[in-house]
Amino acid sequence: MPAATISISSRDVLPRSTDASTSVTVGSLIELGTQRFSQLRRLIPAVSQRMLTKQLRDLERAGLVQRVYHQSIPPRVEYSVTELGRSLRAIHLDVCTWAETNWPAVQTAQQQYDKHADQAAAASSS
Repeated sequence: MPAATISISSRDVLPRSTDASTSVTVGSLIELGTQRFSQLRRLIPAVSQRMLTKQLRDLERAGLVQRVYHQSIPPRVEYSVTELGRSLRAIHLDVCTWAETNWPAVQTAQQQYDKHADQAAAASSS
């Protein structure tokens, strides 16, 4: 679909559900089921606590994740994927498969880009 024809709803939902770290968060909940915040932090160490909190709030607001607060000692908060979030499972698996299949080509492209950028930087500084 050409960018000009993407609907307003697509422009709002796609960034929220397709960025890399959010995809990992939703994928973890889809594949592993209900998780506490600390469990998600351990599963996704590259995401800061602040960013994970923001992602979970955004995903909850979009109806993809459910947050359940348990009044216990100590208090416990659990996150799980909703039916709407679970509907992303096939897409998530397709993206993961694509990434695994194409990772060597992505690495090659990155190396070529970096080499070209380094050459351009060297040429401009001389």
